[in-house]
Amino acid sequence: MKIARLVVLGIALVAGGGAALLAGRSDAPPSAPTASAPVVTINTVDVLVAKKDVNIGQVVQAEDLGWLAWPTASANPLYLRRSDRPDAVEQLAGSIARVPIANGEPVRESKLIKAKGSGYMAAILPEGMRAVSTEISAETGAGGFILPNDRVDVILSRRDKEAERLTGVESMVAETLLTDVRVLAIDQNVEEKNGQKVVVGKTATLELTSRQTEMLAMGRLMGTLSLALRSLVDSDPAKHQAAVPIDDAAVSTRVNTVRFGVTTTTLPK
Repeated sequence: MKIARLVVLGIALVAGGGAALLAGRSDAPPSAPTASAPVVTINTVDVLVAKKDVNIGQVVQAEDLGWLAWPTASANPLYLRRSDRPDAVEQLAGSIARVPIANGEPVRESKLIKAKGSGYMAAILPEGMRAVSTEISAETGAGGFILPNDRVDVILSRRDKEAERLTGVESMVAETLLTDVRVLAIDQNVEEKNGQKVVVGKTATLELTSRQTEMLAMGRLMGTLSLALRSLVDSDPAKHQAAVPIDDAAVSTRVNTVRFGVTTTTLPK
């Protein structure tokens, strides 16, 4: 009985040793180390950016600007580069923002202007344009939904004295005095704030040409002026940049007809 146990034990030991030997031979050889991926180098250039949100009409301080490494391939030629303007921060400090500049956005010199002692409204006005104010109310200002940078039509409502003289019946007429003009400010707010609620202002400041300024002043004397808010679809900035200049002679004629109380139905575009 003891001999049989010893035989079984010996067979088990031999089988275990054989299995271990086979397992050792089956191990795969270690793989050769793979070559590391090549390091891609991106050329950068330091460009001037805003370090925080800058609102329209805000005076830019030196701490509002800073240099940021920007991929050279995507750097616009209009960006201010440290290699070209190392003292740009000091030069632009004290300028007024003509348009909003977002945090981290590259600063273009065309977005800033030196006030030279003037107020911010004079600084943000485009060349050749005027800022003219007119009284508004909830009824004449689209219920308070008109905000800075919206575009509006100016409508004149007045009594038609010529028709009343001919018919003896009270007659009222309304006509579009100005079309597609930009609202610069409502009261003293020049920019819509995030989360701003509808507020009915008392004064709207419009961006007009010199001829349009004359028409607005005359229309204010003749009757009631109302602002009609235009759709955002009709307010494409590219369209206004490519707009045909207003014919001064035609507008002058239009002003004269208003002065003498002659009813007209169209306004030169």
